[in-house]
Amino acid sequence: MTSEHADAVRDTDALTLKILVAGGFGVGKTTLVSAVSEIRPLRTEERLSEAGRLVDDTDGVARKVTTTVAMDFGRITIHSGLSLYLFGTPGQDRFWFLWNELAEGALGAVVLADTRRLEDCFPAVDFFEYRRIPFVVAVNCFAGTRAYGAHDVSRALDLDQGTPVVLCDARDRDSGKEVLVRLVEYAGRMHTARLLDSVG
Repeated sequence: MTSEHADAVRDTDALTLKILVAGGFGVGKTTLVSAVSEIRPLRTEERLSEAGRLVDDTDGVARKVTTTVAMDFGRITIHSGLSLYLFGTPGQDRFWFLWNELAEGALGAVVLADTRRLEDCFPAVDFFEYRRIPFVVAVNCFAGTRAYGAHDVSRALDLDQGTPVVLCDARDRDSGKEVLVRLVEYAGRMHTARLLDSVG
C-alpha cells in the first residue's frame, strides 16, 4: 500500500461530527469558533448600523461593532480520527430562522453564556431542549464580571438535570477545546442511552 493510499484510507476512516455554537448577541460565539479552529474560519460579520441599534440590545457589550448575519464556520481535530465541524449561529432574534437549517444533523451544541446577560441564553436552551439536541452551557468568563458557580447557572437557567455547565474563556484555544471535548462526551452518552431505550 502506497503512502498516498494509506492517507486516503485514514481520511475515509476519520469521523467528522457537526457541532453548533449558539447563544445570545455578543456572547463570544465568533470568538470561540475563531480561537479553536485549525483552518481559517469563515465569518459572515457585518458592522452594526445605526438602524440596527434600535433593535440590538448592546447593554453590557457596548464596544461590539460587528455582528454575525449568517454563521461562522471552523474545524478542529480533537484527536486522530475525530474532527469537529463548528457552526456558529447568529445571535439576534431576527436571524433565528437560520437555526433550524444549521441544526440539521448536529451531534450537539455549545450554548455560550454571559452572566451579565444570562437571560439571553433562554432561547438557545429552549431550542435545543425542544429538539432533544444534547448541549452544554459554557459560561464565558468575561473580565470584571461576578463569578458564578456551575450550580447557580444551572438553577438560573432551569436546566434539565445532568446538563453540563462549564466555565471557559472563549478567547483561549485550550479552554474552548475542553468545552468541545466535554460536549462530545456528553452527547455521545445521551445518544447511546436513547439508542438503547429505543431497542429495549
